[in-house]
Amino acid sequence: MAVIEYDEYKQKLQALEPTLGELEKALGIPKAREELAELQKETEQEGFWNDLERSQQVSRQVKRLENKIKKHDKLVSEWEDTLTLCEMAQEEDDPSQLEEVVSGYETLEKEISERRLAALLSGEYDANNAILTFHAGAGGTEAQDWTEMLYRMYTRWAERHGYTYQLMDYEAGDEAGIKSATILIEGENAYGYLKSENGVHRLVRISPFDANARRQTSFSSLEVMPELDNNINIEINPADIEMQVYRSSGAGGQHINKTSSAVRLIHKPTGIVTTCQTQRSQLQNREYAMEMMKAKLYQIALQQHKDKIDDIKGVQNEIAWGHQIRSYVFMPYTLVKDNRTGYESSNVQAVMDGDLDGFIFAYLKAASRGELKED
Repeated sequence: MAVIEYDEYKQKLQALEPTLGELEKALGIPKAREELAELQKETEQEGFWNDLERSQQVSRQVKRLENKIKKHDKLVSEWEDTLTLCEMAQEEDDPSQLEEVVSGYETLEKEISERRLAALLSGEYDANNAILTFHAGAGGTEAQDWTEMLYRMYTRWAERHGYTYQLMDYEAGDEAGIKSATILIEGENAYGYLKSENGVHRLVRISPFDANARRQTSFSSLEVMPELDNNINIEINPADIEMQVYRSSGAGGQHINKTSSAVRLIHKPTGIVTTCQTQRSQLQNREYAMEMMKAKLYQIALQQHKDKIDDIKGVQNEIAWGHQIRSYVFMPYTLVKDNRTGYESSNVQAVMDGDLDGFIFAYLKAASRGELKED
């Protein structure tokens, strides 16, 4: 009986070979290998490390390409190992290996499905790092606590994917939680995946802050932007920027509040505001705030309409009922449901621990087919 089952899985595994070949082309792996080889040659040239800005940029590109190629090569290696195991177990008629073969095949199917979705990330900046800005909606402590929960959810998602993140700005809540925060998530396709999370997130739960334990609805918004490299030419007239400095507050260590190192930049023509207070020097905070400003202004330039500014600044003007992209219900039942795709999960705890891939992949599928439901 085991021989028959092994034969079935052998055929299934062999059928994956052309799929892997197509995936290699769709993900641009051959081109990535060529680009990596060229960049590695550049790093070996005399005087390369004298240009700090260029050397840092190339180093980031090398790391990104290496990770991309490594991920694909690992997938192919797993396929080869599983097929070899299947063939050996079939020859020896060893039923003890069947469970591992079945598990290996199912894992391959899942990984190939995910990599196919990664191939859909064809946007100009999908491969870039992502800048996430959280804003608490109306409702005081309830909304601020919910915003901190979302902050934790996305940092857990980043950790699950081997991404790194750094805090760029932080404003603590009045009693609990956070009023607003900005983080930079660094990793291959971070923006391509997380752009699906841009919008209002709604929470329904029994309030932990209400002595009468009444049900409470809270809202928080998430703004997602790509981090742009220094090659992007966004002209910002220095006269259009107003810079304000103030003392840092919130998470940051012993240096907080001792000097006016925090920076707030205001782009006077559009009213866009960016802030950064997590670095030790005013200069570093200004550089980070300017990066965020550049990203926001670039998105406006893409849309070429000044009336789109509210879309870029985020949805904090309407962080309320009727505008949410996703609802998280803790009581009277447990359910997380995306309004745009219909995808849902009853495992609320897993979602809050960063298990968001189902929602992200459902969004990418629907977007590629033109099936997204817009509010």
